[in-house]
Amino acid sequence: MPGMLRACSGKIFQRDTGMPPHTCHHSMKTFKWVCGLLLCGLVSNAAAQGLDKHLPLQVSVFNEATALPFTRFLTLPLHPGVQVGTDWDYKVGKRSRLYQAVQLSYYYHGQLNQGVGLHTELGYEYRHRTGLAAGALLGLGYLHTFATTREYAFQDGQYVERRDFGNSRLYPSLSLELGHYLRRADARSPKVFLRYQAWAEYPYSPGFIPVMTHINLHLGVRCFLPTRSTHEKN
Repeated sequence: MPGMLRACSGKIFQRDTGMPPHTCHHSMKTFKWVCGLLLCGLVSNAAAQGLDKHLPLQVSVFNEATALPFTRFLTLPLHPGVQVGTDWDYKVGKRSRLYQAVQLSYYYHGQLNQGVGLHTELGYEYRHRTGLAAGALLGLGYLHTFATTREYAFQDGQYVERRDFGNSRLYPSLSLELGHYLRRADARSPKVFLRYQAWAEYPYSPGFIPVMTHINLHLGVRCFLPTRSTHEKN
């Protein structure tokens, strides 16, 4: 139909004007700004942890879904993702800790998009003497998404296939976590955790769907890797 707008993977195409497709993205300055903050965080982490200490490593697999936060828990079909990151402490109490985390993630959502994300989170965790732990995390990151199907635009009276350079997004997040330390008396005990992450993808499709909300359900483990200096001391 003349004048109809079509939205596909966060892009809006005007079918009958002959105008080039309008892609919704921030400038690369946004990307550099976010990555710069995360890089500063990694440097601070190295200074805080010290070269003679073990490096925390978090690895999780997750199921991603487009849904209103806290309205759904386990969703089908599965849209797989993986996340890897590290963290460092700001303040450690007898049963709690305040910490910063940096994460790199990837997910694949068939018929929608796939995305690579880089984000940081401020977290708080309470650890019970039984080894059980509960926490919450507030985060902000950069996401670059790509279509999972071919994309076409109406140009010069015909549909032509478009190259997909992806879309830049900012994504804030709020996560709730339950975990269990396998060795409750050990400060470096491995931890198994279940994390419910609610996040928003912005801007998604201005003028059509400005914000797309998602949920990720993570199952992961946190452990410690010995640094090279640790091996040298041993």
